[in-house]
Amino acid sequence: MTALELRLRQALQPWRAAPAWRIAFSGGLDSSVLLHLLADWARHEELPPLYAIHVHHGLQSAGDAWPEHCARVCEQLGIALEVVRVQVTPGASLEQAARSARYQAFCERLRPGEVLLSAQHRDDQAETLLFRLLRGAGVRGLAAMPASRPLGRGGLFRPLLDSSRAELREYAQSHGLAWIEDPSNADERFSRNFLRRRVLPLLAERWPQVTANIARSARYLGEAQQLLGELAEMDLATVHGVSACPWLTLPSLDLSAVSALSNARQRNLLRHWLAPLTRLPDSDHWAGWCDLRDAATDAAPIWKLTDGELHRADGRLWWLSGEWLRPLDPLDLACDSFSESVELPDNGHVHLQGKLPQGRWHLRYRQGGESLQLPGRGRRDLKRLLNELRVPAFVRPRLPLLFAGDELMAVANLSQSSEIQASGVRLHWSPPIGAQGLSW
Repeated sequence: MTALELRLRQALQPWRAAPAWRIAFSGGLDSSVLLHLLADWARHEELPPLYAIHVHHGLQSAGDAWPEHCARVCEQLGIALEVVRVQVTPGASLEQAARSARYQAFCERLRPGEVLLSAQHRDDQAETLLFRLLRGAGVRGLAAMPASRPLGRGGLFRPLLDSSRAELREYAQSHGLAWIEDPSNADERFSRNFLRRRVLPLLAERWPQVTANIARSARYLGEAQQLLGELAEMDLATVHGVSACPWLTLPSLDLSAVSALSNARQRNLLRHWLAPLTRLPDSDHWAGWCDLRDAATDAAPIWKLTDGELHRADGRLWWLSGEWLRPLDPLDLACDSFSESVELPDNGHVHLQGKLPQGRWHLRYRQGGESLQLPGRGRRDLKRLLNELRVPAFVRPRLPLLFAGDELMAVANLSQSSEIQASGVRLHWSPPIGAQGLSW
């Protein structure tokens, strides 16, 4: 057994109980070697079922023949193949857009507990670290590609990260493998190709072990990132605090507790907290955090990020995304009772418990100037009442209000008039859930 085969089998031992192994199969050298190694192993030992996935991006005419090549290889190896055609949305980076489409396809096909095996190797790791270093990445970025991470309903694992491109080529040639040579890999307009074809060979002339050394540095940085993550978890445990609106299930933190940390720990904490919610900002964009943190007490600053916004209200930081950022249409919903929850467009669900007295009952949103007759407390201005109850400003336009004609009778989840209270009616609002996290 070669060193390559031995390292692969040792790396995959923790994943032997997975329901299935799905292989990202481009048809290129690296994935062809991985597929062949797994097929050979499966002939001698019982492994999870093997399935190959080929993603066809449709970006170049040469790629139209690749699914057929992949089908022939999989048929010879006795491995089922699924060809997935994706639409790549052009953007600032075609490489990034293609990667996003590819990983979205993988996410959609992974069933619970299954593992996607990808063939990135040690040279890829070195290129990734160097590429990110030149872009000014921090520790998280310089940790490069993790060996494993969650993906969709399963996980992603890279079992060849300790193997070199030269080892894979030697294996492929010794076993007579045929693979696809992607013409775009020769295009040095792409940064990774320039590093691979021009920069790393030059460095290797002076430092022959350059890729191994850079990949080792990536492992050390990965350990450093793990420690920073553990520190962030410790800090998170001290800054959650308690919201005055427990029914508001949005990600939030206590601002004063976060601000009490050093600047470096603040940024580390926020990177860790925001990572599942949004793509993280570059170093220049972090000025938005300082502006939000240091704004006057009566201000309502907003830090806009790629996938949402960080707001400050009631002494807390609130993460808003999705429906929370969509403007609401006016609401005027006639009602006397709801036997089930009623969906409000872009605003969660509302449920009326109990039977309302006879009258013209409507659900509406706040327009300004409303007041409410409270039990034993007289009439109160709604704006002042919401201030006393410490309801965040971004929530107030969304609160469902119950009116009898033009008279405000109840504010969902908060207060109601004497008449409504006596009738045993309760108005419950389940706000939009908010952030669900990035899918990959």
